[in-house]
Amino acid sequence: MTRMLIIGPPGSGKGTQAERISERLGVVAISTGDIFRANVKGETPLGVEAKKYMDNGDFVPDSVTNKMVRDRLSEGDVEDGFLLDGYPRTTAQVDYLDQILADGDQKLDVVLQLTADDEELVSRLLGRAKETGRSDDNEAVIRHRLDLYHEQTEAVVAKYAERGILTQVDGIGQIDEVTDRVMQAIKEAQAA
Repeated sequence: MTRMLIIGPPGSGKGTQAERISERLGVVAISTGDIFRANVKGETPLGVEAKKYMDNGDFVPDSVTNKMVRDRLSEGDVEDGFLLDGYPRTTAQVDYLDQILADGDQKLDVVLQLTADDEELVSRLLGRAKETGRSDDNEAVIRHRLDLYHEQTEAVVAKYAERGILTQVDGIGQIDEVTDRVMQAIKEAQAA
């Protein structure tokens, strides 16, 4: 059983690697970004609220995000483990996740951080925007999201590093190469 997080800046390949890790380890991948986008597309009340923040490149408020994650982690398909992608992004969310897991007498096994150079990420995300037409991927918004990542999420990374469960992997390269590095890093982390 594996309970883990994947963390990294926007465009670092979290979603792609999360799918591959999920397949190989047989755990469910939970992406807060996908849930937000589905709500935006469905024009749900949560989606309307989330879209305001997403279009500006801002994080959706903790109050909305935390409830969604708690509800999702209470579903039956996470009993054999899970991979959270996109949460927690702030130290307050780390504390909230700790409480969710403690309530279920659980803990995280590994936190995987994908690392990448900001300029490489901007280039990747602009390319993705052309392919997919995502309204939240223009250069100004991308750079703002990267700034937010550095300001807020790096504190999350530091917190997990202090706990000794952080594993860093270079997210640049061919997808299969990155996956090989990721799976090796998870194997080593679980053996430690």
